[in-house]
Amino acid sequence: MFSGEYFHSIDSKGRVIVPVKLREALGESFVVTVGLDGCLYMYSGEEWNAFADKLKTLPESKKETRQIQRYFFARAVTCELDKQGRILIPAKLREHAKLVKEVAFIGLLSKVEIWDKETWDKLDKDNEADIADKIDEFELIF
Repeated sequence: MFSGEYFHSIDSKGRVIVPVKLREALGESFVVTVGLDGCLYMYSGEEWNAFADKLKTLPESKKETRQIQRYFFARAVTCELDKQGRILIPAKLREHAKLVKEVAFIGLLSKVEIWDKETWDKLDKDNEADIADKIDEFELIF
């Protein structure tokens, strides 16, 4: 399970250090793909296979299923860490998440989200403002 918030710079070639605490759970090889809301998703091999298994259960005869599968799988790349603990995020994925200078890695249960830090900071601030209402809406009990 992933959790936590980590920040690193991305260089002009698209390389970024993956936080040490995340590397252990990700393993030697992992997958990065487009995410929702303007971020990227990073999955360990095991979690990526679990995600793929979920998508396999959807009826392929439905246009929406094919669209969802294409969205995540056409853009997915398998990554391995270099000797400095970095990965190369391809240009198309960097463009999707608007990654230019500072990157936020956000641990989120079965995956890690990768955000432009400025975008993440704004989203986090907006979310904090009304989190109590969202918790009430889902009737979460702590």
